[in-house]
Amino acid sequence: MLVKNLLPAFVAIGSAAAQSGTCSISGGTTTINNPTEATGLANCRTVRGSVVIGRSAGPSIDLSGPSEITGDLKVADNGIIETLQSSDLATIGGKFQLKNVTKLTSVSMSKLTAAKEIEWDTVTNIESVTLGPVNKVDDIRISITSLRNLDALDLGNVANLKLDNNARLSKFSSNLRTLSKNLVLASNGIGGIGLEVELPNLVWAVELDINNVTTFSVPSLKTVNGSARFGSNFFQSFSAPNLTATSSGDISFIGNAKLTNATFPKLEAIAGGLTIANNTNLDELTGFPKLKSIGGAVLLRGNFESVEMPALDTVRGTFDASSSADISESCKAFDKLAPQNQGGNGVIAGGYDCTSNNTQANEDTDGSTSGNDGSGGSDDKDNGAVGMALNTGLFAIIALAGFAVAL
Repeated sequence: MLVKNLLPAFVAIGSAAAQSGTCSISGGTTTINNPTEATGLANCRTVRGSVVIGRSAGPSIDLSGPSEITGDLKVADNGIIETLQSSDLATIGGKFQLKNVTKLTSVSMSKLTAAKEIEWDTVTNIESVTLGPVNKVDDIRISITSLRNLDALDLGNVANLKLDNNARLSKFSSNLRTLSKNLVLASNGIGGIGLEVELPNLVWAVELDINNVTTFSVPSLKTVNGSARFGSNFFQSFSAPNLTATSSGDISFIGNAKLTNATFPKLEAIAGGLTIANNTNLDELTGFPKLKSIGGAVLLRGNFESVEMPALDTVRGTFDASSSADISESCKAFDKLAPQNQGGNGVIAGGYDCTSNNTQANEDTDGSTSGNDGSGGSDDKDNGAVGMALNTGLFAIIALAGFAVAL
């Protein structure tokens, strides 16, 4: 797209456009290279096009004048700008991007309430952000900033929300109600392990990918369309008291070292698989009292002393459970649900194994029974079914461990 300097672009607007307060940018995008060019916006109520703050624009830029920019507002790879402000801007029709802006300390746009997308990435000295607050936005990515809070966002319904590597962000509390795509949290707070998350009004989400948080509260959550994955978190307890189903994805808890309790009192159906592995303080897996149907494989690894799923009547994949402790009594209950060719009633459609005293239970996620006494299990497993369990476990682990690279 053709990029023009601001003054030549606005000379071409014509008197009729200026009188109407609508300024159409020749070529669609203009670059502001100094504060004087920024003042060229003062007589415009609407800027039709995108505005880019140039790398040499100066330490302070004031975009007061227009209430709307129909395209993007971008500041990228700028090591000079320190303050960005507008007393009038209310709507950004495209992306509000701050990327690799390492000296910026303040953003003040007290009337800004709407943007199509917010992307703030590597804004390492930001101290103050004043927005409308923003209550209408589709996609948000805030990464590698020094923000201490997100009070400038008043979220109700968003598509994507990603918060990662914000070292000073210790708490995120929001009235967010729905997430039509993804919520991704990783490595926020001091040392990447300090974020407290409170989402009291969230009732519906498609994908949850939650990592490195100290609390995660979703008391109103009823439905997850996709998957809910929890990896390397630091909470002791997790509860989804109103979650009833995942309609197409998995539930997984992997490597949550402090977790002692996970409860889903109303959960009846998981469309995908269930993976719970290497949560070394989780002694009892008894938080699924109404779970009836699991559409994929079940992979359970840990130090469990008890495993209970009393309502289970359908497992379409494999069921593979192993503990470092003695779960032989739990295995007796699951033995009854094994495939018919393994002596059960066929509730479990794939291969079945349930074993105790496995010294490698927290390291082994491949379905191997080495290092255990084989109690409750079957030596006549279907190798293809075990492969399904392996793939399910490894997929969940890779999806979480590779988060930072993917973003």
